Amino acid sequence: MKRIVFHLNCLERGGAEHVVATLSGQFAAHGYEVYIATEWQGADEYQIDARVKRVHVGFDGRQEKHGRARKFADRIFNLRRFLKRVRPDIVVAFARKANYRALTATIGMKLPVLISVRINPIGYYDFLSDKIQIPLLFRRAAGCVFQTPGQRDFFPPYVRRNARIILNPVDERFIGKTVPDIAGKREKFVVHSGRLVDFKNQCMLIRAFEEVHRRHPDYVLKIYGPDSLDGTKQKLEALIAQLGAQDYVRLMGSSGTLEQEMLYASVAAFSSDYEGMPNVILEAMALGLPVVATDCPPGGPRMVITPEENGLLVPVGDEHALAAGINRLIEDRDFAEKLGANAVRIGEKASAELIFRAWEDYITEILEAR
Repeated sequence: MKRIVFHLNCLERGGAEHVVATLSGQFAAHGYEVYIATEWQGADEYQIDARVKRVHVGFDGRQEKHGRARKFADRIFNLRRFLKRVRPDIVVAFARKANYRALTATIGMKLPVLISVRINPIGYYDFLSDKIQIPLLFRRAAGCVFQTPGQRDFFPPYVRRNARIILNPVDERFIGKTVPDIAGKREKFVVHSGRLVDFKNQCMLIRAFEEVHRRHPDYVLKIYGPDSLDGTKQKLEALIAQLGAQDYVRLMGSSGTLEQEMLYASVAAFSSDYEGMPNVILEAMALGLPVVATDCPPGGPRMVITPEENGLLVPVGDEHALAAGINRLIEDRDFAEKLGANAVRIGEKASAELIFRAWEDYITEILEAR
């Protein structure tokens, strides 16, 4: 039985965390011994398969009192000690700090590390520290998974050489949910889902919907998602109050039944300034919703949306274009339902089983090469 360790900061609700929760369950279901090693436990986390072992490799009580430099060393030591004890066949790291940590912790160990980039590299992998760490550490990686060509092409040739582009898996709860005559059952609301966080630019979405509301006063905007605690929720609440939009713009909070909450929406709208591969867009498409999204870097929405065929793309930061896209889908229902009918096919391309197979093939290739 092969043994895999996934390493990331925590399992709080976010894109990388969702992928790890899904993938780890798939590997466990296919007979692998799977561990998830995290630095801390969050308040609102994804549930994981009962067969997956969750391990804390963050600070103990004594280490919490250490200074910043000592804490950096503690993180590396804790992970390295765990890996030496468990002796996995491979470590799969998700996101920037976890990538660096896993590559550092395994120096001198004959243990392959597969890293994964989950965000727009510009603004996340271009600091001075990255310009030092990438040449030193990324050369050690056995491989790297990207979500888009735009992510991959940011990095030097030695990273790109043995890389793979793999879509995020769509949560199975969102696949096969379309109902007969859905067009006649649409309700008058526009839906958005995603963490309330600055780069998703929900403020722009609310301003765009203000334009929509002037033409369609019977429509409501529902924004689902947890508070990221970066101040975005307070900004959204202030903007809603400023516009007097409390009756038609609603912050719905987290939901464990999004596949039901979103199903009968007329439009799904997304306003991000940048993303990796937005799970929420994949989920909306799998439900057969007409989708309009910003064409944000590093190209996640464009990877899955073909404009005028299975969704609409608008320029980043252009609230008027976003409003126009929403209005078009509200007013031309035949066109909107055509987009939704085509969008639902994403469930075939990005099912959890297919994405698992892509990861498994890549991991097998890495292990056989060693």
